[in-house]
Amino acid sequence: MGKILVTGGAGYIGSHTCLELLNDDYEIVVLDNLSNSSEESLRRVQDITGKTLELVKGDIRDRALLDSLFQQHNFESVIHFAGLKAVGESCEIPLDYYDNNVYGTIVLCQAMQAANVKSIVFSSSATVYGDPATLPITEDFPLSATNPYGRSKLIVEEVLEDLYKSDNEWSIALLRYFNPAGAHSSGRIGENPNDIPNNLMPYVTQVAIGKLEKLRVFGDDYPTVDGTGVRDYIHVVDLSLGHVKTIKKLRTTKGVHTWNLGVGKGYSVLEMVAAFEQASGKDVPYEITPRRSGDIAACYANSEKALKELGWKAERGLEEMVTDAWRWQSDNPNGYSQ
Repeated sequence: MGKILVTGGAGYIGSHTCLELLNDDYEIVVLDNLSNSSEESLRRVQDITGKTLELVKGDIRDRALLDSLFQQHNFESVIHFAGLKAVGESCEIPLDYYDNNVYGTIVLCQAMQAANVKSIVFSSSATVYGDPATLPITEDFPLSATNPYGRSKLIVEEVLEDLYKSDNEWSIALLRYFNPAGAHSSGRIGENPNDIPNNLMPYVTQVAIGKLEKLRVFGDDYPTVDGTGVRDYIHVVDLSLGHVKTIKKLRTTKGVHTWNLGVGKGYSVLEMVAAFEQASGKDVPYEITPRRSGDIAACYANSEKALKELGWKAERGLEEMVTDAWRWQSDNPNGYSQ
């Protein structure tokens, strides 16, 4: 198998993807500035797989570092996870988001171009669909963004489209994720937010284990089954396997390809809470608070294109997601900092 550069590979989705790449006999170099991740995740990935990877601590905006990496290694492709990813925070510090997510990707692509490595899998997001007019969402929906985080992803998608138009040798995948949840079934790696979690699942697990007092549910007056926001939650292992399939696909196809990676059905916040309470046997107290700006009522994917073109579909359901998330949290109450 080839050698892959994984930017942001120590993070939540990155570490799970590294694990699946190693299982599939790829060689991996991870570039991560560890701003929102931990080296421990990659130590555990190597323990679980019995294989080694190389971690380079550094930033994707460091062109000299990137040039030296591309000189040292003969990379087949880059999987690009490195980026800031909190919707609320992006509204407070938009310039940091554009600097890290947009400028960082430009520097990375410049280094790739100079090294003649023209295959990239970009970690995009369902936020690029804005507030969709209908559901489920297919890849040809109109694009817009309701916050700087989503806009930074959308701008990068456009940059990559322009890059291909200028040079048809590129093979580019835009993977639009829905809401990753769960953890590896070993309980050794999982989602480890530095601060108060932005995502629902780690928030729920931290309330259940007693780290946080209660869950805040933003709004109960949406036009949904119980008034709370509906999202398409996808098991992080399914999502990771989607990247492995995509790397293989890019070997045989040029151009810019967009794939939704989601389960294809939505669950409300309160449905997720109920499923988690059942799996863990713990109560999750919650309070209803006002809606968050930039949030939409419902969002779920049509992932038929990924099935047809990548041979990928989500195999793990809600019960497995909440069970694996709880195993990770209860085995690692303080995340990676034991």
